[in-house]
Amino acid sequence: MNQILAYIHFLWHSKNEHGVHSPFVFDLVTQCFYDKKKYPAYEKLASYRTQLLANSNTIEVTDFGAGSRVFTSNTRAINAIAKNAGISPKRAQLLFRLVQYFQPQSMLEIGTSLGLATAALHLGNPKAKITTLEGCRNTHTVAQSELQKWQPTTRSIEFITTEFSEALSNLQTTSSFDLIYFDGNHSKAATLTYFEQLVPTATNDSVWIFDDIHWSKDMEEAWENIKNHPNVTVSLDTFQWGLVFFRNEQRLAKEHFTLRV
Repeated sequence: MNQILAYIHFLWHSKNEHGVHSPFVFDLVTQCFYDKKKYPAYEKLASYRTQLLANSNTIEVTDFGAGSRVFTSNTRAINAIAKNAGISPKRAQLLFRLVQYFQPQSMLEIGTSLGLATAALHLGNPKAKITTLEGCRNTHTVAQSELQKWQPTTRSIEFITTEFSEALSNLQTTSSFDLIYFDGNHSKAATLTYFEQLVPTATNDSVWIFDDIHWSKDMEEAWENIKNHPNVTVSLDTFQWGLVFFRNEQRLAKEHFTLRV
């Protein structure tokens, strides 16, 4: 019910490119979000999804979420995980276009799952360094193995199996990322913890993407906190995703956009 009401509210307030007066956002919307080209990468993304859907092996899935407490532990088929979890085909294509548009050289993914979004990040810029975090070792092992079978160049991706907050504490002092995709824990507390841990690494050109910002009241509250953070100067709500930017050029004219994608 929360998602239905949130979507009605989104439709009422959302705009297309004609309601955007920021040159930076207008170019992003027209050249990336609304890009209708049929890229060869789309077929590669579809082939990876098909590869996972053909895998009926079962694995023990353990989700540690935020902190060390185990939330779930159960046996699931790989094809069932691929069918019901992870990024949708449409969103994978958009993620590919975003990476292709911004050309980040270093990316962080929080929540690998079976690597469907990882594949989109890689195809958007095959030369970029990707660090991808996952709490479940078995899921991560499958993602690494399946990605390397699908695309040998993904051997350059760094897979880290870890509790997210612990990993981010280490990364914030040793790494910086041009693009971060947050898809690891859809709770307010965890999302805000990850955000605050990584804020010191943000640069003028950073692109941060938060998945499922209208998943629950908690996630909507987390999104409100994030977009109102003093370091965030531009934010975009596409309903499923929230994107934030830290552009100094717009520090005195902070803008928020609700956009139909």
